[in-house]
Amino acid sequence: MNLYRSVRAVAGASGSDAIDWESAADAAKAATGPGSLALEPGERRAYASDVREARTAVRTVSGVEFDVPNTVEIQNRHHWIDANVETFERVMGTLEPHTDEFPGIARTINTGTMTVLLAFLGRNVLGQYDPLLLADAPDDDHALYFVRPNILNAAEQLDVDADRFRRWIAFHEVTHAAEFGAAPWLSTHLEERMEAGIANLSEGRFDRRTFRDLDAAMTVVEGYAELLMDHAFDDEYADLRRKLDARRQGRGPLQQLFRRLLGLGLKQRQYERGKRFFETVVDARDLETAALVWEGPEYLPSHDELDSPGLWIRRVER
Repeated sequence: MNLYRSVRAVAGASGSDAIDWESAADAAKAATGPGSLALEPGERRAYASDVREARTAVRTVSGVEFDVPNTVEIQNRHHWIDANVETFERVMGTLEPHTDEFPGIARTINTGTMTVLLAFLGRNVLGQYDPLLLADAPDDDHALYFVRPNILNAAEQLDVDADRFRRWIAFHEVTHAAEFGAAPWLSTHLEERMEAGIANLSEGRFDRRTFRDLDAAMTVVEGYAELLMDHAFDDEYADLRRKLDARRQGRGPLQQLFRRLLGLGLKQRQYERGKRFFETVVDARDLETAALVWEGPEYLPSHDELDSPGLWIRRVER
């Protein structure tokens, strides 16, 4: 970790964009130790086995035929930052540079903010299913990442078996692959709302409806993944979830502030709200009814329906 090099990279932000993405990536990596990728014998095979077995179990539970990504990577933290700075740049590419009297100062501030985001997430993300939103290469349209140093560090902090914890992460990320496999329209649906929301922000407007639609869609994505995990994972995991939630809530005030600023509290709310919605639907009907959300964008529950699943059930069963 080299904080001086990180600050220097941010201070040297240049170019014509609102964010100097190369400087943000360099600064984030300078502020973040990469962690070890010295795999134990058989560890790579164990990751691959977890992914294959998760695919089989999730296919069986969901009834959805889908493939896991061709790109399955065991990464260190710097690898994750490099992969995700490209995603952030694609998603935020419509953000117009500041046209005020001090564009260089605004660019430096924006680059510093992105550096903090990438560095914090790079130290905390465990696994990631990446649908590569807004990517130009249709033949390579999704990827699956495991950030090995973070998985091992979290397992040690939580005092849980590292192999079991890794397997749980694999199952969770594969459930997301199942969702995008069940709903080929989902990537486009999310992309359109992200582009619209960011375009409005770049013009100084906040489109509440667009972000509410995006939040509702992501709540469905996270909630359905939790539903599949409940039925597909071949071991109890309530203890893992409880310990991970306690770890998040028990962190120091600075990390809690970062989580609020980065919207990670919102993500936790999406997990919980989405899980309640699908549990209610399955209790009232079955897994097949819950899977109707992937029939098309019009089947996604509205914000009101997420809190009143009976309204959604009556609408889709007409």
